[in-house]
Amino acid sequence: MSADPAKKLRENGVQVTAQRLAILRALAQRPHSTADKIAEAVRAEIGAISRQAVYDSLSMLADKCLIRRIQPAGSPALYEDRVGDNHHHVICRTCGKTADVDCAVGETPCLTAADDLGYEIDEAEVIYWGICPACRKKSK
Repeated sequence: MSADPAKKLRENGVQVTAQRLAILRALAQRPHSTADKIAEAVRAEIGAISRQAVYDSLSMLADKCLIRRIQPAGSPALYEDRVGDNHHHVICRTCGKTADVDCAVGETPCLTAADDLGYEIDEAEVIYWGICPACRKKSK
């Protein structure tokens, strides 16, 4: 997200509101957050905001490609403001911590479809699963 989120909203035809700006600030400070965590942060900053208003804003911001929605299997949706690149994610199976991973390097058999079925593929979404260093250390 640019240094001026209000400008970015305007450039994308989105009305600038205190709630949307607070959501973008929350995501900048807490990438890979659930909607509920974002709502908590927004309430702490600006006061009352309904859960539905947060969900509606997140959906609209994702539709406008101003934020990214990540849907790990078996987990609630996560949101981040890192958009415009094809980065991936690594998620701890124990604590759920999520981190960005730059694009896969080397051979990429899973990033190129064996048969594109006529689709023009422009993105591959990869989620790496494992155990984070902190959880590995706790288990020893």
